[in-house]
Amino acid sequence: MPTPSSPADLFRHGLRLLLDQDIAAWVALWSDDGVMEFPFAPPGMPTRLEGREAVAAYMRHYPDHIELRDFPELRIHETTDARTIVVEMRGIGRLVKTGGPFDMTYIAVVSVRDGRFTSYRDYWNPLAALEPGADFVGSGR
Repeated sequence: MPTPSSPADLFRHGLRLLLDQDIAAWVALWSDDGVMEFPFAPPGMPTRLEGREAVAAYMRHYPDHIELRDFPELRIHETTDARTIVVEMRGIGRLVKTGGPFDMTYIAVVSVRDGRFTSYRDYWNPLAALEPGADFVGSGR
């Protein structure tokens, strides 16, 4: 695929890679010094990942935990900074360990430089990770 031409295009491409469970290709969309943050992470879960390698390590086992099937509610908002978008979305699928449903809402603030993610602040619902049977990436469960 050609390099996405905008932060929104890059983000949509990244979602397609997550749906395809192509974690290596998703991680390749990150700049070497990219930072992923989880401001609402519950205790025991990471709040900040610094660098592509840290993001790769965090995401390596994602398909073992969550099988994403769709992002039925996706809204991408441009900001006054052409490199930054705000994303509202809902991801649905199933939890691999239990077969139970996965249904998560997110708001993300994403910045891009030279066609790569440089900053991704993921405001996901931390209460979902505390539900019985939850098996989320990075939770140590």
